[in-house]
Amino acid sequence: ATEYHLGLLKAKLAKYRAQLLEPSKSPAAKGEGFDVMKSGDARVALIGFPSVGKSTFLSLMTSTASEAASYEFTTLTCIPGVIEYKGANIQLLDLPGIIEGAAQGWKGRGRQVIAVARTADVVIMMLDATKGEVQRALLEKELESVGIRLNKSKPNIYFKPKKGGGISFNSTVTLTQCSEKLVQLILHEYKIFNAEVLFREDCSPDEFIDVIVGNRVYMPCLYVYNKIDQISMEEVDRLARRPHSVVISCGMKLNLDYLLEKLWEYLALTCIYTKKRGQRPDFTDAIILRKGASVEHVCHRIHRSLASQFKYALVWGTSTKYSPQRVGLTHMMEHEDVIQIVKK
Repeated sequence: ATEYHLGLLKAKLAKYRAQLLEPSKSPAAKGEGFDVMKSGDARVALIGFPSVGKSTFLSLMTSTASEAASYEFTTLTCIPGVIEYKGANIQLLDLPGIIEGAAQGWKGRGRQVIAVARTADVVIMMLDATKGEVQRALLEKELESVGIRLNKSKPNIYFKPKKGGGISFNSTVTLTQCSEKLVQLILHEYKIFNAEVLFREDCSPDEFIDVIVGNRVYMPCLYVYNKIDQISMEEVDRLARRPHSVVISCGMKLNLDYLLEKLWEYLALTCIYTKKRGQRPDFTDAIILRKGASVEHVCHRIHRSLASQFKYALVWGTSTKYSPQRVGLTHMMEHEDVIQIVKK
């Protein structure tokens, strides 16, 4: 089989898989969903097999008590809790356990669990350290099949369907995995005959299919190995050195503070403090924003009409060359900066 043939088969597979995941049109009896109101500054979903310690983790980290017992499927719906860390409220969702085949919706409440996971900012994948690598591979496969891509960035491909003019194909780098012919074949499979395609990086056919389909979610994921008190020291060391991995023990309360630090790093949040003229900064109440937020974002967060009355701002902190520096709306804020806004 040539690579073209394989690329075509991949496109067909992706298409049929999408059809399988489409819910049937018949008005069936609706099950209860897990819609949980989004609250706090960020949302973290706990995903894992039954009985790996998700509920114990939630009860330890937050003030919410989630029922935990030594049998599988103790948790049946989504239980939200809130972690207060560095002045931010992080919503933690304890989801029911996922088993193999959950994404197709045949087993467990898999579909709803995964639908909730798509709305989170970071996924924490709870794994049983005693079970080795099996769980991680299975869960990644389940999430991959519903279009959640973990710890990957969006492929840098410009793709725009047009009304006419055929397929124009360009690339700014040498492509080793895709060729123009393969791209045309994949597009024809999706019944797209007029489009503009520009590859800005060397991508695989799978990544190109992700761009065409366009409903993929790219999110950071932390692999958390629980129950490390039951395995050897060498094994713990090996697991801890893997990328994106943290080892903890909920029973013995080991390493939980490091996990919070990692979680904060993956959420990429920044705290910004405000200051009134002639007064000390208010360090009790921080404004929580995403990394890369500008002064304009801070204005909108305080009040939506503030940006239009904005004259200049004084900023103290690591984002400035000297403190206080007088800045405009486009200045990028960094963690724990202090800002004083002057109106017109």
